[in-house]
Amino acid sequence: MGIVERLVPDELWELFQRVVPEAPSRPQGGGRRRHGDREVLAAVVFVATSGCTWQQLPAASFGPSGATAHRRFAEWTKAGSLPSCTAWSWMNSAPAASWTGRAARSTR
Repeated sequence: MGIVERLVPDELWELFQRVVPEAPSRPQGGGRRRHGDREVLAAVVFVATSGCTWQQLPAASFGPSGATAHRRFAEWTKAGSLPSCTAWSWMNSAPAASWTGRAARSTR
């Protein structure tokens, strides 16, 4: 099991797929391939639970860069698919640690 599957287990992914907005279409085509939503969600969860900054996100582990993950986080928050930044404190609580399969980290 890879880091993406550990941070975004199937149960969480199934729930998230119900609320995530559809990817915008590119009427002219071209451009880079869009990173998968599950990989980006795993990157967002990693940033929220590890305490690292968007710039410190290890893109080699997830695929998307910190800038891409932050941009998608902002899109999803604006669309109502994710809680606002201030509501992410629950990610460092014990229940959040149980669904990520990791011990919670203290932010103090």
